[in-house]
Amino acid sequence: MRVTMIGTGYVGLVSGACFSEFGVSVTCVDKDQTKIEGLKRGQMPIYEPGLDKLVADNVADGRLAFTTDLAPAVRGADAVFIAVGTPSRRGDGHADLSYVYAAAKEIAAALTGYTVVVTKSTVPVGTGREVERIIRETNPKAEFDVVSNPEFLREGSAISDFMRPDRVVIGTVSEKAQNVMRRLYRPLYLIETPILFTGRETAELTKYAANAFLAVKITFINEVADLCEKVGADVHDVAKGIGLDGRIGKKFLHPGPGYGGSCFPKDTLAMVRTARDHDAPVRIVETVVDINDKRKKRMADKVVEACGGSVTGKTIAVLGVTFKPNTDDMRDAPSLEILPALIKAGAKVRAFDPEGMAEAKKMMDGIDWCKDAYATLPGADCLLIITEWNEFRALDLGRVKELLKAPVMVDLRNIYNPGEMAAAGFRYSCVGRPVADSRD
Repeated sequence: MRVTMIGTGYVGLVSGACFSEFGVSVTCVDKDQTKIEGLKRGQMPIYEPGLDKLVADNVADGRLAFTTDLAPAVRGADAVFIAVGTPSRRGDGHADLSYVYAAAKEIAAALTGYTVVVTKSTVPVGTGREVERIIRETNPKAEFDVVSNPEFLREGSAISDFMRPDRVVIGTVSEKAQNVMRRLYRPLYLIETPILFTGRETAELTKYAANAFLAVKITFINEVADLCEKVGADVHDVAKGIGLDGRIGKKFLHPGPGYGGSCFPKDTLAMVRTARDHDAPVRIVETVVDINDKRKKRMADKVVEACGGSVTGKTIAVLGVTFKPNTDDMRDAPSLEILPALIKAGAKVRAFDPEGMAEAKKMMDGIDWCKDAYATLPGADCLLIITEWNEFRALDLGRVKELLKAPVMVDLRNIYNPGEMAAAGFRYSCVGRPVADSRD
């Protein structure tokens, strides 16, 4: 089979590389000449564990190629995937579909023979219908079907999510298109992956509904964590107690500074706008969006409280700025709210992140970026952990305490044990857990 992937961002590049690993011939197309030339040299535009090797192996085997020339890549393809960005539109929160529609128009002009055009980008309900209209209007003689095939990839584990997914959702009522998609996903069918065929609008909404529900779980446990702090309960035990209920499940019940990243913030907002447009408001999701935005802002207050009520003239050492570990993605990361707020309050900030500093430097000013975790610490008044990278889970606490001016740690990911931190002489602040007094 021949597949063309339009867009070499997170979804397009990972999906294209994984399809080529299935034995499919894949051409990834992007307008960014610099990005394409870099990919040809093996330079990844994103950080995703294992992606560089997967790309290199399949390029070497002749199954994966990169180009800026869309037309020849589309001609003769069995399926053409639209995997371009759909960021939140400024002003109203709707998904910006301009890149999707521009890609549809270019694809239409290049179609030869029957082709399945697949929207892989996360798009609101009705987008597939509009893509179909654009293609028919641009090329009335084209033979094609438009299919919705939403992605469910988690940054940091995207390759395994693609290769061993919980499910594959394919939105089309065309038997001809279904057959093409069955052939494309045959390796997953052979390992008994559930493959759900639905109507196109159903598939489009399924993606938004899934992300919104997960955002609800995260926000729920964050609010429970706040209550735990007030009543002296342990949010981790609460999460375990409810997560063992099969109807609830234990995933996404991890308290923290709020969700971020490329999906949840924009997808929850887009779902809210779509629901309002159709006079079927999703009040739960609206509340989640509001709570999450406010939570990120409140996390800076937690640091101020730990520092005695003021951070003016104080130095804060920060570990982790990406929205989650194993990615360099800074989109809607809690650090983008927390660190500027601390700087505005008069703090000096030193920070380190294993992969995210290059992106973070473009988005935040006034931060002293350090070469490693320990370089952030000398003379600092507080250590703040925002992202739970594995290398931060086993810090030499004796060395940390010796380097800090004051033994204060604010752990927004609960990666340390309150009792052990107290025994080590730290004034330790975390999320939703009782904190023991320091022995010092």
